[in-house]
Amino acid sequence: MAPTSPDGPLGPELSEAERRFEYWRRKSGLWLAPALFLIVWLLPLDLPAEQHRLVSVLALIVVLWVTEALPLALTGLLAPVMMVLTGVVPVAKAFAPFADPIMFLFIGAFVLAKGIQLHGLDRRFAYAVLTHPFVGNRPSRILFAYGLVSLLISMWISNTATVAMLFPIGLAIIRMLKHVDPSILSTRYPSGLMLMTAFAAAIGGLATPVGTPTNLIGLGFVRRQLGVDIAFFDWMLFAVPIVIVLFMGLYVYLNTLCRTGTKEIAGMDRLLRSERSALGPLSIAERNTMLAFGVAVALWVLPGFLAIGYGNDHPVTQAVSRHIPESIAALIGAVLLFFLPVDRARGSFTLTVGQALDIDWGILAMYGGGIALGQTVFDLGLAGSIAGMLGPVVPSEGVGLTAVSAGIATLVSELTSNVSSANMVVPLVIALAGQGGLTAALAATLASSLGFMLPISTPTNAIVYSSGYIPLGRMVRYGLLLDLLGFLVILLGSLILIPTSSPL
Repeated sequence: MAPTSPDGPLGPELSEAERRFEYWRRKSGLWLAPALFLIVWLLPLDLPAEQHRLVSVLALIVVLWVTEALPLALTGLLAPVMMVLTGVVPVAKAFAPFADPIMFLFIGAFVLAKGIQLHGLDRRFAYAVLTHPFVGNRPSRILFAYGLVSLLISMWISNTATVAMLFPIGLAIIRMLKHVDPSILSTRYPSGLMLMTAFAAAIGGLATPVGTPTNLIGLGFVRRQLGVDIAFFDWMLFAVPIVIVLFMGLYVYLNTLCRTGTKEIAGMDRLLRSERSALGPLSIAERNTMLAFGVAVALWVLPGFLAIGYGNDHPVTQAVSRHIPESIAALIGAVLLFFLPVDRARGSFTLTVGQALDIDWGILAMYGGGIALGQTVFDLGLAGSIAGMLGPVVPSEGVGLTAVSAGIATLVSELTSNVSSANMVVPLVIALAGQGGLTAALAATLASSLGFMLPISTPTNAIVYSSGYIPLGRMVRYGLLLDLLGFLVILLGSLILIPTSSPL
């Protein structure tokens, strides 16, 4: 059923042609994946037996990832299951990545995000920015502020959740603009506002390790295969400048291509302030959530500030990094939500266990399976074999490898989920480059979050496309422009900002 707004139907989420493509893409995977598994299994490959069996499993899983014939979470669980069934690794080793510390960073971050969404803290923040005096009645500033809200929120909670929250606010802004100036619907401004929602959220997710699952997947491969442990603060040192440049580029081109034809719309600020007033004063639950989230963020960045003040080798810096790693910081913040009371007399707390369990467990399954598969590729020496085969045609170091890595990740992210893109591309990059592949691996991780051209590229694109304000051709053109800009900014930013000779 097509989504609706007070203005009427907003149009189908996907066109009929896109629906047919999605149907056949998924259906083809159901027979193509097992067929390719059997073909690779029977081929006379010049590989040791365990590596040969692992290649068969890889073929099966990669096809299922690309076609999404099965839910991604189920495919993630299938990876270690197939490795055990085919005798590639024992069961304990296959499922060991599911106990990786990053898994608990996921859980803690997801629980904190649940508290923020549940108590409406994200919505309050959105209206606080949109009603700032700087914004006023100017459509160009509304576009900037709205995008900034999307970017800042997606730094801490999932891109999809961010867009799902901002989407109705964006529709309300368009409705308000239509009420004040009906001619607004004949311009490209509604398209710009909707695209800003999704595109800014994807860019904001790059800024922190917890901004999007692809970041944590890439960090997991870097830590396991390269032995480089990148701290929360260190990630932000190179990612935030990239995010700032990308967002400013996004704003400039959307503001240029999607103008309203008027510099000011009288009464817009008043309408937004009335929406903010309807939220009422801060509740106890909101204050508690702010406290828990603030504690987690403070603990995440504390080692970085200590390193600046005392140096990386100082005992205090080392002790804090050792005893309060990112996963523990996230869990401390999450646990606080269960203890901070809303009403002591009634035994009511900020978050209940039932509410906390309503998080995206599928990402955890996808992460664990992807890391298990990637780790086994290295442990059995298959990574070296693949690198030997691709070495003559793919650069193995320097600018060339970084460019190819970011380019492939960008392309793959258009064809399949960002999580799948990171799981496929990052370990391949590390296999090609070895210990010198830190910059290329992180560039591929960042580029895996691109994919702006199609409604099917990411859930965020699909959400805003369902508004009916974005013609498909416009999404493809504007998305392609942002893909190219993102590739260039990530490539240059990675080469300039990420050290290559020593760990971060």
